[in-house]
Order: sequence, then structure tokens, then C-alpha cells
Amino acid sequence: MNRILTAAISTSLLFSAASMAAMMSDSVMVGGAAMYPSKNIVENALNSKDHTTLVAAVKAAGLVDTLQGTGPFTVFAPTNAAFAKLPAGTVENLVKPENKAVLTNILTYHVVAGKYDMKQLEKKIKEGGGHAELKTVNGQPLWVMSNGPHNIQLKDGQGNIANISTYDVNQKNGVIDVIDTVLMPK
Repeated sequence: MNRILTAAISTSLLFSAASMAAMMSDSVMVGGAAMYPSKNIVENALNSKDHTTLVAAVKAAGLVDTLQGTGPFTVFAPTNAAFAKLPAGTVENLVKPENKAVLTNILTYHVVAGKYDMKQLEKKIKEGGGHAELKTVNGQPLWVMSNGPHNIQLKDGQGNIANISTYDVNQKNGVIDVIDTVLMPK
């Protein structure tokens, strides 16, 4: 009887572990949380400890419904550390209701219509002779360029450079690439 019970428990644990591994295989860890391709951009971002500032800004700008939409969107998502590089008081000032238009302009500069994974970005860069221009949702250009094999950087309208630290975080409505600098439109 003990052998049968032990075998049943072992089999159950094996199947549970296999199920968890299968669920996790399509997810990417960001900010200590698994990002699931079955969830939308906002649902996943809410779980990332590295993106609490971005989530607060998205809420303050009233962009939650947009980023939960069907898309597809490519979001270049700055981390909390990226926001911390801004001058002191910048974030606190931007999330004030009277600055909603400025905040929206900055946040929509981090979004491109369509789903651009790393391979597609690399292809555009190659076709462009080392760089490519993407049109952001706010209507202004953003440039992508190669900084070595599998190392893509972004250049914003003010000449700032952002590095992509995590690529291809697939979402139900697009893809997120984690970046280390807040992009600023012209």
C-alpha cells in the first residue's frame, strides 16, 4: 500500500512540475515576476517590481485602457532606475493632474504601433544600414541602432541613448522591451 501511495504522490509531483515548467517556458521574468504571453501589457506590468513608477505614470496619464487594448503595441518600458536618473522632482511633477498632457506625450513616445521583436528590430536596422526610424504613437520618430551582436539601443528626439536590457517580453497585445533610460521626445 505504501508503495502505491508513494508512486501516486511521485507521479502527481512529476506532472505538477512538468505543468509548471510548461507554463513558465513561454514567460520571461521581469522585476521578479513572470510575464505571461496570455496577459496584456498592463496586467503583466502591474506585477513587475522594476516598473512601479511606469505603472503609476500610465495610470496618471489615463493610458491604462489604451495599453489593455488589442494593439499590437511595442512598449519600450523604462525601469524605476531609469526614472530615478531624471532630475529630482521630475516624476513627482509629471504625475500631477495639470501635467497630464506632458506625461502622456512622454509615455506615448515609448510606444510603437505593431509588434517588433528583437529579430524584426535587427532586420530594420540592417535594412537601414545600421539604424532605423520608428514612428511612435505620439507621432515623433525614435531611432533604433545596433551596438554589437544582439545589442540594440534606442536614440530619442533629444539625443539620449537607452539600452534594451530585456528583449521580447511577449504579451497578448504586443511585446515589451525593458530599457534603462526614459526616452524624451523633441
